[in-house]
Amino acid sequence: MRAVRCFRLWLIVLALAVSAASPVRAQDRLKVVASFSILGDFVKNVGGDRVDVTTLVGPDGDVHVYAPAPADARKIADAKLLVINGLGLEGWLPRLLQAAGGKAPIVTATNGIAPLKLGSDADPHAWQSVANAKKYVTNIRDALVAADPADAEAFRKNADAYLAKLDGLEREVRDAINQIPQGRHKVISTHDAFGYFASAYGIQFIAPLGVSTESEASARDIAGIIAQIKAAKIPAVFLEKISDPRLMRRISTESGASVGGTLYSDSLTDEKGDAPTYIDMVRHNIKALTSALAN
Repeated sequence: MRAVRCFRLWLIVLALAVSAASPVRAQDRLKVVASFSILGDFVKNVGGDRVDVTTLVGPDGDVHVYAPAPADARKIADAKLLVINGLGLEGWLPRLLQAAGGKAPIVTATNGIAPLKLGSDADPHAWQSVANAKKYVTNIRDALVAADPADAEAFRKNADAYLAKLDGLEREVRDAINQIPQGRHKVISTHDAFGYFASAYGIQFIAPLGVSTESEASARDIAGIIAQIKAAKIPAVFLEKISDPRLMRRISTESGASVGGTLYSDSLTDEKGDAPTYIDMVRHNIKALTSALAN
């Protein structure tokens, strides 16, 4: 009998150990909604298996022009925490919140970040500076701790590990920029999302003159860009809105500027893309920039 009791006790201890080591059950995870994919990645890194993360604007989506669906209101209504960027990025959010009627706390991930200007408005793309990304992470950490104090230790541990990775990423970016000759720190780009990157790392992003954002560049547009490149001695161009490869070759041949690939700004890609995580996105962008500017 004693042997049987000992065996039963051993089974109980084993079951408890397996239960403690197993992932948190889905129904026990904190339901968090993030407004777009980059924030969703931050939440996943801090929350780990203690959170169930849903993003309203998923990979390859454009948060600026997003049109919420009825399903989004249900997601917010069921959430225990809503993470947004703020600085005017989610202009569609107030109506969605009204429709959802949810009472989840809202954390603005840019709290504590001094905004730059984009025209007359605040520039919302603060994540393009890795130092700012670290502030996003600490804000998200504190919000998760407040929403789920029982898992506070796990959130703090995960945040510390991720912040250490971001420290390394910041060093990578600065080391790469230092390899670019000082006179080559400028590019023409159709993006207007790199103000914080430019401010933090000293790369000047210049908009192409005369190119419409709503139609394909004309021969006159291309001639104007070539003249602009020559006049300002710009060593590289990133013009994703020009889809005709012949036009891109003409720009490169006649101006002498390197033609870069894609820069990711407002969204991550899916798992098969070049930028499925924030760290992947920054590494991709800095590789594209240094490849175009270092030579």
